[in-house]
Amino acid sequence: MTLRAAISTTHGLAVSDLTVSYNRIPALHHIAFEVGCGQCVALLGPNGAGKSTLLKALAGLLPRETGRIAFHGHEVQGATRDFAYLPQREAIDWDFPTTVRGLVEMGRYLRVGWWRSYGREDEKAVDEAIAAMHLEPLAQRQISALSGGQQQRAFLARALAQQAHVFLLDEPFTGLDKPTQDNLKQLLRGLRDQGKLIIASHHDLASVREIFDEAILLNGELIAAGSIGEVFTDAHLRKTYDTPTFAGPAAHHHHHGHTHD
Repeated sequence: MTLRAAISTTHGLAVSDLTVSYNRIPALHHIAFEVGCGQCVALLGPNGAGKSTLLKALAGLLPRETGRIAFHGHEVQGATRDFAYLPQREAIDWDFPTTVRGLVEMGRYLRVGWWRSYGREDEKAVDEAIAAMHLEPLAQRQISALSGGQQQRAFLARALAQQAHVFLLDEPFTGLDKPTQDNLKQLLRGLRDQGKLIIASHHDLASVREIFDEAILLNGELIAAGSIGEVFTDAHLRKTYDTPTFAGPAAHHHHHGHTHD
């Protein structure tokens, strides 16, 4: 079944004609795709392909030059509580003085608003988010004292407390050892099975099939979007990276300097 046949736009994310530019130079050019809820979607492409740009544009953190983003049939303008963005770990100030619980509570405030009193229901939502990510023993720990995998789980818990439906993750598996990657994969599958939509940029082509259901292949413009079986092909990957998949180190060295990605 094709991606488009599998969903109705009322139950997923629909992006049309999305262009995002830096200083009038397009980083993403007329991107269009649809993905249904209850999917883990890999965002693939070389450095500078616009993966981070797309995630930030979806999260409402970057202005669009053109385009429409709709979720469950309603147009999304700017940031929305239904979308949670998790930046690359090195982009976060881990010395910010807060505990795991404090970080997760911030997600709850994003949901209910800073001006509303924080009640028992909010407390319960924070407890449940911490428990879902297996962080109870670490709830009072400073985020600076966490391991990489624990940091990722803390941000996922924040997104859960926010009651987000769409999780936008920038390179969540990078820098994690294999057991931690496996743990994160299971947690993301659990979220997917609850009907969440997970879109994650990812650079390790060898692990795409075991983690993701769908893929979006980007190279400044959309190369392909659909199920792994449909779009994760040598022809599409060559077009995306200009190199065959699994060709060893060469596949990871095809960059043209550092660009906005």
